[in-house]
Amino acid sequence: MMADRPVADRPLEGIGWCNRSLSVRYCGLVGYPEALALQAELVARRRSGEIPDTLLLLQHPHVITLGSASHAEHLLLSSDELSAKRIGVYQAGRGGDVTYHGPGQLVGYPILDLKPDRQDLHAYLRSLERAIVRALQTLGIDGQRDPAGTGVWVAGAKVAAIGIRVSSGWITSHGFALNADPDLSYFDVIVPCGLHGRAVTSLSRLLGRRVSAEDCVPAVVAAMAREFGYGTVDDPEARYGWRLEEPFPGGANSK
Repeated sequence: MMADRPVADRPLEGIGWCNRSLSVRYCGLVGYPEALALQAELVARRRSGEIPDTLLLLQHPHVITLGSASHAEHLLLSSDELSAKRIGVYQAGRGGDVTYHGPGQLVGYPILDLKPDRQDLHAYLRSLERAIVRALQTLGIDGQRDPAGTGVWVAGAKVAAIGIRVSSGWITSHGFALNADPDLSYFDVIVPCGLHGRAVTSLSRLLGRRVSAEDCVPAVVAAMAREFGYGTVDDPEARYGWRLEEPFPGGANSK
């Protein structure tokens, strides 16, 4: 098997979905069980063709989620200690190990139909990584993929975690969590993604100024649209006013 080329140098997988629209929904702060229920509903509706590809963008209260490959020893506090810190723990129903979510982290749940030309789980993971790398580039941050661990990294520290589920009919759910401005001390209660000795960072730490989860939305939406080749993006709230050809406001390439 050929080794992966760097994310930014690899061509897009499959054919651009120029005949599709990506619907973006902003959900605010959402409890984890409620987010699971919403994803299940939207997966069923996407499978039936009732809705287009949809990107949910939200934040969670403090929560630990356990993937299908999680190990008990990667959760470093007892249930009583977690309760005292008001951190919930839930089975996620996705791949991967243990992950933390909390305020200040932009969570993206793409509900996409990968048919007919993207029916490849590894290629889909690489597409999500490339989209996050592209979003970071607009902020002047050089993110990379690490073959040793799925996600996006900066100078050896993880800035975005990725864990997916693909249901029958090749409909995706779960997705990515980008550390904009979370309290990084909460990562101390787990071995993030089961990777011992690997640091976690945030956009605020990397840039030396506060970068909110909301600040990241324009870059992330534009990067997802570019990566998957959507012809249009349906943003009913029109909160951010970005256009695909424009750089992220305040980013390294801004005028």
